[in-house]
Amino acid sequence: MILKFCRLFAAALLLAGALAETSEAQRRRGGSYRVCGDPTVRCGAGVEFGPHDLAFRLPQTAVIWESEQFYAVVLKSMRVRDDYDQCELHIAESERLEAQRLFPRNKVFASRCQEPGTLYYTNTAPRQRFMAVYAGRTKAEADRFLARVRATGKYRGANLRRMRVGFNGT
Repeated sequence: MILKFCRLFAAALLLAGALAETSEAQRRRGGSYRVCGDPTVRCGAGVEFGPHDLAFRLPQTAVIWESEQFYAVVLKSMRVRDDYDQCELHIAESERLEAQRLFPRNKVFASRCQEPGTLYYTNTAPRQRFMAVYAGRTKAEADRFLARVRATGKYRGANLRRMRVGFNGT
């Protein structure tokens, strides 16, 4: 029993090391994981994203890839019963476009059903669909942007979230 635990622990350490090496390799490749938070600037992502997606730079051969960490202001969210059976439920694109007009230099993005070939967002509840706006890389930048969002008076429950955007191409 103890030997089995030791083997499992050693395997977990090896896996953690491999993941750290992958993450370090991503950083050395020159920022291919950087989020494109300003929709007015060409991203050069290498993959085509939907209008509701927060694009980020990743290689065309990417299978599973995550961006750098960033801050977002969650503007609105809705609960769904099951992430896979209710793919038609999400924040309306018309609402996203209305929010995008308020913040033309910060990408407003919305989550959808998680399926292969689509994006996912970390640090979010699996049965929540949300609409958020890119708020920056640092907490100070994000706090300033949150104050700007609250000043509009449109999104009463607006809150900050630190997350990553990921691509699952499997």
